[in-house]
Amino acid sequence: MSEPLRVLFVSQEIYPYLQEETPVRKLNRMLPEVCQADGWETRTFMPKFGEINERRNQLHEVIRLSGMNLIIDDTDHPLLLKVASIQSARIQIYFVDNDDYFRRRRGLADETGREYSDNDERCIFFARGVIETVKKLRWTPDIIYCSGWMSALTPLYIKKAYADTPFFADSKVVFSLDDHSFRTPFGIAFAKKVMTHGISENDIQHIIGRRAGYNELMKLAVDFSDAVIQTSESVNSVVKRHAMQRGVPYMPYKGENPEDYLAFFRQLLETGKE
Repeated sequence: MSEPLRVLFVSQEIYPYLQEETPVRKLNRMLPEVCQADGWETRTFMPKFGEINERRNQLHEVIRLSGMNLIIDDTDHPLLLKVASIQSARIQIYFVDNDDYFRRRRGLADETGREYSDNDERCIFFARGVIETVKKLRWTPDIIYCSGWMSALTPLYIKKAYADTPFFADSKVVFSLDDHSFRTPFGIAFAKKVMTHGISENDIQHIIGRRAGYNELMKLAVDFSDAVIQTSESVNSVVKRHAMQRGVPYMPYKGENPEDYLAFFRQLLETGKE
């Protein structure tokens, strides 16, 4: 009997943990369920934003996965992992948490709509936190699906920072393009914060020596992805053009049916065997 296929979901937003039922949040909720129903194994991660009610959603800390420190800009930041279940779908959601970056703080902007000045470091912490936790679980995914700009550094870290280990060697990274961007560019120091073993300045040419806005961050994600999916009808035209010029498999917007995404995953894996 063959081993089941595995897909890792790295999602910025999932309904109902963020209560407004947007199309992307709903898709991020439905995709793991559809994959599991098709026989895939799944793991799903999102940031533990401050507005997520731990008591109502029955989150609890996973002690064996918590406790490691991630160094960002020469400072240690403890990683906390929490988990909750969507009982109706038998899906577990892992939440990446940290006192400074996520707890007691809203999603991407404060109550007045002002974007947090450390969203760059939160982006780094989330991507690295997911990868380190998956390694600790000793769970190797066939597909890594990244949704939302806060997941945008995941492809770079998978393909470069972890390139000298076999753990993710055969994983296909799929990045999604949606209509949720940010306004405030990250500071010039962002590139230095991103740098770690295995990443060169040439790898991060879109963000080196400049204030990195949404376009630059998305181009960086696309450059290290094996495929791109358009999950909103309208997306940034500059980033879309960059993705299509790369020549990797690109799925145009097809609506909100998760079965279409599952079919794309299967096709990508079959193509990789040829």
